[in-house]
Amino acid sequence: MSIKSFGYFDDLNKNYLGILNSIKRVLSSGNLILGPEVNKFEKKFSKFIGSKYGIGVGNCTDAIYIALKAFNIKQGDEVLTVANTAIPTITAIVNTGAVPKFVDVNENYLIDSRKIVQAINKRTKAIIPVHLYGKTCDMNEIMKIAKKYKLKIIEDCAQSTGSSYNKKKSGNFGDIGCFSFYPTKILGAFGDGGFITTNNFKLFKKMKRIRFMGIEQNKKKYFAYEQGTNSRLDEIHASVLNFKLKYLKNQISKRIKNANKYRKLLKKTNLILPKIEKDKQDVYYEFVVRSKKRNKILNELKKKEINLKITYEYPIYKMKPYREFYNKNLINTEMYSKEIFSLPIYNGIKDKDIEIICKNLINLVK
Repeated sequence: MSIKSFGYFDDLNKNYLGILNSIKRVLSSGNLILGPEVNKFEKKFSKFIGSKYGIGVGNCTDAIYIALKAFNIKQGDEVLTVANTAIPTITAIVNTGAVPKFVDVNENYLIDSRKIVQAINKRTKAIIPVHLYGKTCDMNEIMKIAKKYKLKIIEDCAQSTGSSYNKKKSGNFGDIGCFSFYPTKILGAFGDGGFITTNNFKLFKKMKRIRFMGIEQNKKKYFAYEQGTNSRLDEIHASVLNFKLKYLKNQISKRIKNANKYRKLLKKTNLILPKIEKDKQDVYYEFVVRSKKRNKILNELKKKEINLKITYEYPIYKMKPYREFYNKNLINTEMYSKEIFSLPIYNGIKDKDIEIICKNLINLVK
């Protein structure tokens, strides 16, 4: 996959020397795995999110898997989540032996808290709310349900770095938060990377062991205390993330500015635009709109060399490995999958490009 098409390098030219110096520092040190750069980033990113503890891992799929293993989720257990998410959310659940049970979404494409209770049974052990497209789920309601039914909460924050609800950032509501630093994410490394946040010290210690083959890092002997995996954020990616973290707030501000421009230009069309919710701050990983004429719109735009994408066109239960988990009550999930498409909103996009996209959209949907 070409990352240039996502605008990944748009804001890096002026900072390129700083990033190269960060990488050079790591290479010169000889510390390539779980060294000072990772330790530094774990502290800085945890502070940014507002959590007490943080763990750098290989990717967000591993982060979710490690979180599930920390709760001893196993064969036969059920985990509630949504079907309009990225495949890795479900991969992590299935890899533990557990069963993903899909709950329908609300008009913001997030798990509908009003429909969670009816999906709970004696096998239900956890809920994974997916903060999709840079939004934050209704965590107050979800936490009330989790407390009542004694369920664990693992937040999928792969697309929501920096989003908040009542001034509290996503990844800091449930028991565990899981983040992605894939290059196209709001905070991206130069390859794969992931992160786990928690405010529970025992969980923190256990997940640190699990990421490193069950070994206690602070003990000199090479001895596993439990079954683990091998998933570590390396020093080079951590150095890049340490450098880029300084610019994260500014980059989120640019995304919000771009979203406001789209809203202003498209407000008189019949496109369904992202809803602004009171007490929530969307960071706009994607600017997702809806139209029943989606396919016609995209085909016409393509003729003008405006290629827009769909995230995600296929609900998970339509994919061959996961068809057995189909739930007939996913009415919104099914309907929205046929109508959604994304407008480019990365922080490097130019105003004139937004105006060109909107002008062509307006002509098609007026």
